[in-house]
Amino acid sequence: MTIGEALRDASVRLEPIGGTGRLDAAFLLAHAGGVTRQEMLAHAGRSLAPDVADRFEALVAQRERGMPLAYVTGEAGFYGRMFAVDPRVLVPRPETEIAIEWALRHLRAIGRERGRAADVGTGSGAIAVTLACELPDLDVFATDVSTDALAVARSNAARNNVFQHITVFHGDLATPLLPYAPFDCVIANLPYVPTAECAPAPDPVSFEPREARDGGPDGLDLYRRFVPALSTLVAPRGIAILEAAPGNVEALEVLVLAALPTAGVDVIRDYADLPRFVVAVIPPSDTKPQPTP
Repeated sequence: MTIGEALRDASVRLEPIGGTGRLDAAFLLAHAGGVTRQEMLAHAGRSLAPDVADRFEALVAQRERGMPLAYVTGEAGFYGRMFAVDPRVLVPRPETEIAIEWALRHLRAIGRERGRAADVGTGSGAIAVTLACELPDLDVFATDVSTDALAVARSNAARNNVFQHITVFHGDLATPLLPYAPFDCVIANLPYVPTAECAPAPDPVSFEPREARDGGPDGLDLYRRFVPALSTLVAPRGIAILEAAPGNVEALEVLVLAALPTAGVDVIRDYADLPRFVVAVIPPSDTKPQPTP
């Protein structure tokens, strides 16, 4: 079988899964062959090596069952870097990169590039590792209630050469961070999908850990427990960035306003122009609320 024939066959099989059969097939064949998609497509008439054909078939079969591409290949891109992912953690989403952009902009604006940041519910560690990579002098703390997720986060810290810059804690929400507070930046991407909206099989999202998606009846169960700690966790002039679903961002904003009555609080939209984040900036001590940058 040639490269072109293998691609055509896999494209037909994968098209019903996500409507991107040809792209998925090209991505998986490049992964199986250890070459770039450009190199592979430039030699469509070349015979497929037996070992590559076997690896490709195994990958296509996994994707054909609905498994997300990131789990099939074992890695996902985030903020220009690659991260190991598997069914122990969520696949990093592009919209979460907005949280990184806000965090970096704010820390630089207040001169806290050598300060401290916390990533609550770190999962794969994508947020914590990215902050440590972008600001090498920043002390980053990462927490998760899942020991399995923390194992993935540690591997990603090592993979990106920032293991020594990240302190990882096992524990529930703010609890392991309180002895080290306050922080100049706190980012939380907690489970926020309402229980009734958690996708069942065979939806690709169903392959991701339920405990990392299910936020209770309205998606805010964990945030109700976490948000009151922000007044202790975030330093004066510091920033809190919380990700939620478009349908419950306004309710999360109300929780944050109640917990941080003097903060400047805004709702930020994602790349699809949907409300996605609640951002709170703590004013300097004994001053009026400050607007977000």
